[in-house]
Amino acid sequence: MPSLSLDLRKRIIETYEKGNTSIRKVAQQFQVSKTTVNNLIQLKRATGEIAPKPPNGGKPSRLLGKEAEAINMVEQHPDYTLSEYCELWREKTDIDIAPSTMCSFLKALKLSRKKKQNEATVPVERRFSKKECLTMYVNGSGFRQIERVKVFIIQR
Repeated sequence: MPSLSLDLRKRIIETYEKGNTSIRKVAQQFQVSKTTVNNLIQLKRATGEIAPKPPNGGKPSRLLGKEAEAINMVEQHPDYTLSEYCELWREKTDIDIAPSTMCSFLKALKLSRKKKQNEATVPVERRFSKKECLTMYVNGSGFRQIERVKVFIIQR
């Protein structure tokens, strides 16, 4: 959730500091939680500022420093799926990671997985001529059937 604007923060603090109101009433007036108002008041008292804190960058990856192992793993098994890489990684390093983490890590290393081409991905030559097409219809039993139909193009 994005942080509150500096203007809204100032108005919340000013309203509270004027007195004659409670944290709950200020929260209701500005449609924020009581915790938000309380945190802003504590921040103002502690630092004298009400600006939002800069982002801290999150926690570092558990795979940091293991780039050589990942490169070696992909070189040895170029056709593995992400799930297979995760299993292999768990066996080698005892670190359990999700396929999305493995994908991000391999992308950061600019490694691509060289997948085996199965029959579905191998290009096939055109099966029908330009004058043939497929029609799909429902037969009497309710099942869809596909049938090759000759199309006659009338030229004028």
